[in-house]
Amino acid sequence: MIFLHTNDLPAEFVRDITNSVAIDTETMGLMPHRDRLCLAQFSLGDGDAHLVQFFEYSNAVNIKNLLADTKTLKIFHYARFDIMMLYKYLGSMTKNVYCTKIASKLSRTYAQHHSLLDLCKEILGVEISKEQTCTDWGCKQLTEEQKEYAANDVLYLHQLKERLDVVLRREGRFELAQNCFNFLETRVKLDLMAGETYDIFSHGS
Repeated sequence: MIFLHTNDLPAEFVRDITNSVAIDTETMGLMPHRDRLCLAQFSLGDGDAHLVQFFEYSNAVNIKNLLADTKTLKIFHYARFDIMMLYKYLGSMTKNVYCTKIASKLSRTYAQHHSLLDLCKEILGVEISKEQTCTDWGCKQLTEEQKEYAANDVLYLHQLKERLDVVLRREGRFELAQNCFNFLETRVKLDLMAGETYDIFSHGS
């Protein structure tokens, strides 16, 4: 089922979290200094998705506490962007992170594509649609198609993590992946400081 909330998660949802939660975001665009956070999606991997539509950010106490909780694992796909938007607009840095995109790039080195669509299709045999990617996520009333699209971005992340972990351990790259996840907080702060194209590790002057 898909549940829609305004500005924050219900306290009972946060209380039901045992070990991990899948998270995604929808924004007005891909530039954090210009494009605002519109929606955040959450799933416990139980087939339900909770969507939080933002009209203001200050009251998102339950989400902020969840993001900062070091015990709960947060599973993203392309965590770098989602964590950045959540940090910029909610002011809470996400702790204890797993990124299926990073995990895919370290484990599926035979593959050229690492999108959520590609992972769901190859690993889970699930076809998801990305037709609603470029729609107005800032609108007051989300369409049923937008809700379904947003839900799909979190419903399969727990399963993907489980399958990707098997390959990461098999190939001896699990610890390397974890170090990459731990670095995301620093990477996000660099992105917000100077933009995604700023790379202090590059060879250029």
